Parts: sequence; C-alpha cells; structure tokens
Amino acid sequence: MSFISDLVEGVVDGALKDILKKTTGTSKRTRRRKRTTSTSSATLRQIEKLLRPAKKQTSRKRTVRSRSKVRRRT
Repeated sequence: MSFISDLVEGVVDGALKDILKKTTGTSKRTRRRKRTTSTSSATLRQIEKLLRPAKKQTSRKRTVRSRSKVRRRT
C-alpha cells in the first residue's frame, strides 16, 4: 500500500514542480511604441468619418446566420 502512495506522491510532486517551473518564466516581452499619426492623415480620417456614418448594428441572429458554414461554402 505504501508503494502506491509513494508512487502517487512522486507523480504529483513532479507535476507540481513542472507547473511551477513553467509559470515562473523570466522572459519579458518587448514593448512596442505607438506610432503617432501625422496631422494630415488624422484630419483626413476625421473627415472620412463624418462623410461615412457608422453602420447600424444588425441583430446577433442575423450576423450568426450570415457567418454560418453553409453560407461560407456557397
């Protein structure tokens, strides 16, 4: 009986050590700088926004239907 409990204890201990080793990584992701848009492109975007108003939101039911696999096949 002690053999089984030792075996289970060893497996659990190994799994916990493995999980802890994976979660305590020291790698840091590099930060990306936000690109500043030029004033001319920013004003152009604002003008386009005014000329083309946002579309009215369609119902969820309709959206799901339009994206269905059957529709995409045709």
